[in-house]
Amino acid sequence: MKILIAPDSFKESLQATQVAEAIAEGIKTSIPDAICKLLPFSDGGEGAFEVLEALNLGALVNTTTYDPLGRIIEAPYFAFTDNKTAWIELSQASGLALLKNHEQNPLNTSTFGTGIQIKKAIEAGLHNIILGIGGSATHDVATGIFTALGGRLLDAGGHELKADGASLQNCKSLDFSQLIPELQKTHFTIACDVINPLTGPNGAAHTYAAQKGAHAAMIEQLEKATRSFSKLLEVKTQKDIVNQEGAGAAGGTAAGMLAFTNARLKNGFDILAELTNLEERIQTADLIITGEGRTDDQSRFGKVPFKIANLAKKHNKPVLLYSGGITANPHILSNSGFTATFALKTPEMSLDFAKQNAFKLLAQKVTDTIKQFI
Repeated sequence: MKILIAPDSFKESLQATQVAEAIAEGIKTSIPDAICKLLPFSDGGEGAFEVLEALNLGALVNTTTYDPLGRIIEAPYFAFTDNKTAWIELSQASGLALLKNHEQNPLNTSTFGTGIQIKKAIEAGLHNIILGIGGSATHDVATGIFTALGGRLLDAGGHELKADGASLQNCKSLDFSQLIPELQKTHFTIACDVINPLTGPNGAAHTYAAQKGAHAAMIEQLEKATRSFSKLLEVKTQKDIVNQEGAGAAGGTAAGMLAFTNARLKNGFDILAELTNLEERIQTADLIITGEGRTDDQSRFGKVPFKIANLAKKHNKPVLLYSGGITANPHILSNSGFTATFALKTPEMSLDFAKQNAFKLLAQKVTDTIKQFI
């Protein structure tokens, strides 16, 4: 019996690797001769490094760079064994988790540190850059990345501006003349799973800025500034990016990368699925097991277990879901391809207890339920 174990993380509880190990432990307790293949997975945002490391596709490279407020930090990127490709996570140097609550302010934060990581990867000969843009603390339309690569933002008087959310409204021209020459032969793929445009009621400011510390007046300021800056971008680059689906991702990082580089946007899950030969692994397995921390009706819109189930359904493979908690409509679950679903948290169990004991609870739940599917 070949079992493919391909779960996402249980947020605030277990990393995807730990989830996979708990499931495997539960299977081995019940069915010692089962052949388990562990493939911890991610939607291409935070957690992608874990997937890549687990498959020995390369190694982490530590860099000295800057956090969203310009403080020196150490942050890694992932270099593939082909010596051509790097996966860089925006959250490593420009992530919200790097800031204390009182420091969160998208007018002041920048993607400059991520730009430094990109520059160092390019200088190391890695000219195929995959940029995962989940977990951002910024709304600078990738101007931080642009300036780290040699670009300049100028005000009406020709004075250079610092790249951050507040500077967007004062930027009147862009200087591309000092961009690093290697940029011309570097290809960018942006792992982007949202469809928000850059501006408007569903744009970057109105949808995401509040999560990054912005209050109502700041959101309006960012929206107005982004509209002004986007017009400048389109005139300078002759690219139509404002209404591009996904351009608003990560405070307009997607829009900026489309304008400043030859980037293309691609679903993060799909990128990882290709890199890991996920569909082929599903085809050769007898049973697929996936999982996540919580499953609700919104999970069907792009969450890892539902993507896994969709591929399993395509190849007529049974797929089991183990989740910390399940509130999704049973019809949605069955129609999505799940053979069966199991929640770890019982009604009488506290959430804190479930989180603190997730590994043990998961392993035991798998032990108790797996035999009926073998």
